[in-house]
Amino acid sequence: MRDTYTIYDDQTIGKVQIADEVVAIIAGLAATEVEGVASMAGNITNELVGKLGMKNLSKGVKVDVLENVVCVNLNLNLEYGYSIPETCKKVQEKVKTAIENMTGLEVSDVNISIAGVALEEEK
Repeated sequence: MRDTYTIYDDQTIGKVQIADEVVAIIAGLAATEVEGVASMAGNITNELVGKLGMKNLSKGVKVDVLENVVCVNLNLNLEYGYSIPETCKKVQEKVKTAIENMTGLEVSDVNISIAGVALEEEK
């Protein structure tokens, strides 16, 4: 079941709603653009999105929206050799910025679980 949230409501022209799955896709795209992130848990890389479709990108992402505030939980596979704290900080900043800029929703948390480490040859 999809949850939708009203992100804009102007009585004169109408309202804009967004599905939580869309917020999850934005988070997944932003996370996989960060250098050092191999894929979302479930092995979805940014390159595979074109073949498998956007819905698959929301795998490994859980989004909770409460009163226009978003909490994001990501499960990531990182590439071997990258600093986990530095890479995760970049992911947190990129995901927060992407969601806030695209939806107008406020992001309270971007929590990350490292599901695995991938060797570069496996990409």
